[in-house]
Amino acid sequence: MVVEKTVTEAITYRRSVRIYKQEEEIDTKVVRKCLENAVLAPTSSNLQLWEFYHITCKAVQKKISAACFDQPAAKTAKQLVVIVARKNLWNKRAKANLNFLKKSFGDKPVEAYDSREKFAISYYKKIIPSLYIDFLGILGWIRFLAFNLLGFFKPVYRQLRNSDMRIVAHKSAALAAQNFMISMAAVGYDTCPMEGSDTLRIKRILDLPRGSEINMVVACGVRDPKGIYGSRFRIPFQEVYKEI
Repeated sequence: MVVEKTVTEAITYRRSVRIYKQEEEIDTKVVRKCLENAVLAPTSSNLQLWEFYHITCKAVQKKISAACFDQPAAKTAKQLVVIVARKNLWNKRAKANLNFLKKSFGDKPVEAYDSREKFAISYYKKIIPSLYIDFLGILGWIRFLAFNLLGFFKPVYRQLRNSDMRIVAHKSAALAAQNFMISMAAVGYDTCPMEGSDTLRIKRILDLPRGSEINMVVACGVRDPKGIYGSRFRIPFQEVYKEI
């Protein structure tokens, strides 16, 4: 039985490993459990605009490796995880949140909701659509300009364009990816997040629908000593830490 590392131990242990032991397999069920931890990551408005494709089929792995330019991390990985941002699922996920809220509030008429409950319902019925509904990017720009004018007089939310909402979805997906990689490190498995890839080819390999976007591909395995290319380097903490 594997004794899991503490959070600090797992973070310290995690490295971007680029070569994996070929003689040592990893347990698919353990990787899946780490992906279950991934979905517990914080996510904007709890919309969970992500999907996780756990690649265990060797033939598919080979295709994705080629789309990742056969870089060593992809080529030697025992399994791959493709993390996909799904901004286009906002409506479906908002409805799922609404259904959950209504169940948690209990079987009672809408007029019996208290102010907090009414706000939560309104948030997913009105505010979320007002942020995500767009037409060729035009509505996003109108919102952006209107709110930035209003921002001269009071604090406002300014990330309102289609490109901004894409970034929101990718940030949430990246938070989930980090949960996954730290979970893998905790059980002694290794990972390498890869951005260098032909994302269009990967979408075709996985038959992903229009509107889905590759966030990253994560190589998984057990580190070969040659797979860590050097000592860890970080900018001195005092240069990046600002206490105010």
